[in-house]
Amino acid sequence: MADEIERKFLVSGDEWRAAIVRTRAIKQGYLANTDDCSVRIRVADDEGYISVKSAGLEIARKEYEYAIPLSDAVEMLDLFCTGNRIDKTRFHVAHQGREWEVDVFDGENRGLVLAEIELSAVDEEVEVPDWAGIEVSGDPRYLNSNLSTEPFSTWRTTGHTD
Repeated sequence: MADEIERKFLVSGDEWRAAIVRTRAIKQGYLANTDDCSVRIRVADDEGYISVKSAGLEIARKEYEYAIPLSDAVEMLDLFCTGNRIDKTRFHVAHQGREWEVDVFDGENRGLVLAEIELSAVDEEVEVPDWAGIEVSGDPRYLNSNLSTEPFSTWRTTGHTD
């Protein structure tokens, strides 16, 4: 059993781009998204993964992720995933000895830019960079599983705004 502990922030500005250490193209979709968990298929560059993640808005959740053959991941993504596919570029960004992940979304979520930092404990102190704006860790709209069913591009038309 693996615990994933992460905090999410809206990104403001482009200062983070000067500290990029690597980049990955990510496409992902959901086989299931229930009150208990989500089951995700992900293609990251030339690697495939299947993940099961517990539901909830806490910054600590259970996550099980396994590598699968790329061809299987591509086929499942195309055939079985519900909702909109999540397309994003993940930038790994160095800040104060830590590696942040900045996701720049495309497709139906174009215009959304989120920063995440993974922690080893819920109460771990972390220096938040100036370019990481409002924290959205507890806002369900920013969960990727929810972005697949209610994408960022629809928020203004459905009455959801920041």
